[in-house]
Amino acid sequence: MTDRYESIRQELRQAPRKWLVTGCAGFIGSNLLETLLKLDQSVVGLDNFATGHRHNLDEVRDSVDPAQWARFTFLEGDIRDLAACKQAADGVDHVLHQAALGSVPRSLNDPITTNEVNISGFLNMLVAARDAGVKTFVYAASSSTYGDHPGLPKVEDTIGKPLSPYAVTKYVNELYADVFARSYGQASVGLRYFNVFGKRQDPEGAYAAVIPKWTAAMIRGDDVVINGDGETSRDFCFVENAVQANLLAALAPQEGVNQVYNVAYSGRTTLNQLYKFLAQALAGQGVRYDKAPVYADFRAGDVRHSQADIGKAGKLLGYQPAYDILRGLETAMPWYTQFLR
Repeated sequence: MTDRYESIRQELRQAPRKWLVTGCAGFIGSNLLETLLKLDQSVVGLDNFATGHRHNLDEVRDSVDPAQWARFTFLEGDIRDLAACKQAADGVDHVLHQAALGSVPRSLNDPITTNEVNISGFLNMLVAARDAGVKTFVYAASSSTYGDHPGLPKVEDTIGKPLSPYAVTKYVNELYADVFARSYGQASVGLRYFNVFGKRQDPEGAYAAVIPKWTAAMIRGDDVVINGDGETSRDFCFVENAVQANLLAALAPQEGVNQVYNVAYSGRTTLNQLYKFLAQALAGQGVRYDKAPVYADFRAGDVRHSQADIGKAGKLLGYQPAYDILRGLETAMPWYTQFLR
């Protein structure tokens, strides 16, 4: 744990704040909720269960003590509803805005809904945060913003053209946050997530991310389908690294706000390597998987390679990811084997 992250955790324990986590029943949101409650914070959660699940909230409840759970207020609502956003933001110190419709394929199939949630909903949350006078508005940006720019590692101030409607929406989020900082003095921090994975990431559905999807297939003995030749590479980021970045961003020093940061480990793992890593991690849980992967066509809208430069987040936020992909998979696999068996 980094010195700054540990000092922030101590500060929060000594002087608790009130937080809003949008998308609190989702993957990253529920991990943020769990961490904040364990730090004895007061948390308001907003979710409409479009992609989140009640069982994620149940898991969080079971992981904290009753006094900590009593500090959580849940509001079922949609970020496309400005009134719901304003109700959720009332009296809040910090917003961690995770609610969105993720997935490049989903956005290609339904760009209108993706736009409504990710842009109109985002704008609603910005307005609600501004009107409530929140101290910082931290939001989930995306590595998809780098688009077709071929350079590696990815550096925050150099992006290409978007390759999907989803990527457009996440870039527009950054533009809106910047305008609100200039026009209204709203302090915000954007976190460009790179392939976050970990416990409570949904393995089901057409738009499941690769790690939970493949893990579920291996546990069930189904085929693992690799899109393309398997040499596509990603910078996989364990969810605890993303949680660290959110808390560091919410309490960032003045020079650290109104910025966008890469949140990743700064590594590169090919899909072929990932397949082997997953099989090894599951073997450690007593799950043996011997099938060869099945190769399919490349997926529309996907970038070929992705890797983050995390120097800016390290310098201005004190971000130092504690989990590489192997440690992250080892930590996550007990949850998946329990959840899917």
